[in-house]
Amino acid sequence: MDKRVTNIGVRLKKLRIEKGYSSYENFAWDNEIPRVQYWRMEKGTNFTIRTFLRVLDAHQITLKEFFDEIE
Repeated sequence: MDKRVTNIGVRLKKLRIEKGYSSYENFAWDNEIPRVQYWRMEKGTNFTIRTFLRVLDAHQITLKEFFDEIE
């Protein structure tokens, strides 16, 4: 597995928890993101750029802000 993709998943999970969601399912539901797709993103598996951008929009964060905290 590519460590860079895993790091994206870790960052997404951190953002979700900071937003007050203990469950990825509730976050996905509230933001109209397919639950399984969001789960895959947090686990660092295959996901689409379109869905990734929807998640960033839900967190109200830019690509630059997101990737500034990832090595």
